[in-house]
Amino acid sequence: MTRSPIDHRVRRAAIRVLTPLALLSAAAAAGAAELPPDVLVKNVTTEVLEIIAKDKDLRAGDREKTIALVEEKVLPHFNFSRMTALAMATYWDKASPEQKAQLTQEFRMLLVRTYASSISAYHDRRFDFRPLRANPGDTDVTVNVRVLQPGAQAVQIEYDMEKTQAGWKVWDVRVGGISLVLNYRTEFANLARESGVEGVIRTVAAKNRSLEAASRAETKK
Repeated sequence: MTRSPIDHRVRRAAIRVLTPLALLSAAAAAGAAELPPDVLVKNVTTEVLEIIAKDKDLRAGDREKTIALVEEKVLPHFNFSRMTALAMATYWDKASPEQKAQLTQEFRMLLVRTYASSISAYHDRRFDFRPLRANPGDTDVTVNVRVLQPGAQAVQIEYDMEKTQAGWKVWDVRVGGISLVLNYRTEFANLARESGVEGVIRTVAAKNRSLEAASRAETKK
């Protein structure tokens, strides 16, 4: 049986980074976007954990509310254009402006739905925020976080972040040293070689439709 282009390894990596990603909230009223990246992650973690802890629907895995939470709290802190370009590698330059827009939108949606599938499972986890190792004035840093799990080895999360005019943005995430973007790069390259940029768009779009259908079916139960 042919393995799905978006393979299980990629999905597992994405799911494992779910909660730390979801803890990167949109800038708060106090001007969180101007905080150092490690402080931003730590401060917002507390806020989001409190939201989940107080909302029984989120803890129970309500899809609509979870997706809304991801949309509000996660997306403003990710540079999806850069992530998609890195995932497509040399094939990005072969895409038309319209295809680039489609790719970015579908890739964004794929990650949102993947994150939303597991967010409720992490509301009771503890996080160990490591000191930021960076020089003053650095505009590209890595924020290190350990997700502590009872009876299991801590999950190592590394966020590659860049400072932009709109604040700090994530452009890659590594789980146990495995890059989310590079995992998708391998899959996308295989698809692009076989069926071009349109093949990548069709496959990711189909995956998104499948996830949406599964979500609706689960809601009706």
